[in-house]
Amino acid sequence: MELFNAMSISASGMKAQSTRMRVISENIANSETTANTPDADPYRRKTISFKSRLDRASGVEKVAVDKIDRDQSNFRLKYDPTHPAADEKGYIKLPNVNSLIETMDMREANRSYEANMSSIELSRGMLMKTINMLQPQR
Repeated sequence: MELFNAMSISASGMKAQSTRMRVISENIANSETTANTPDADPYRRKTISFKSRLDRASGVEKVAVDKIDRDQSNFRLKYDPTHPAADEKGYIKLPNVNSLIETMDMREANRSYEANMSSIELSRGMLMKTINMLQPQR
């Protein structure tokens, strides 16, 4: 049934976006996590990518998490010679996480999740109306 397929596609989108929100949450939570020693690296931002996956049972394309990687961009530097992780010049490496970008990504993921939820609710409503039409009237 097409309505079940629509709900299944939306559910896969919700699952992918919830994983995306988890990754973003980890980035925000660790946005100020530094290393303990001068030669160590701080937290490195995680990125997520998606792929299209054919569900052979239903014959529809669904979204799935392809991989979760580490952002290889440069770390931020901050002058703090009293920090245990400061190098010989007094700089510490801070994570390559930009809280503004993470917040915007979180908002986008949340809206995508909500759009998929609305699609499921709409499909469910149409399915219930169809069932009601097929029931004999008394």
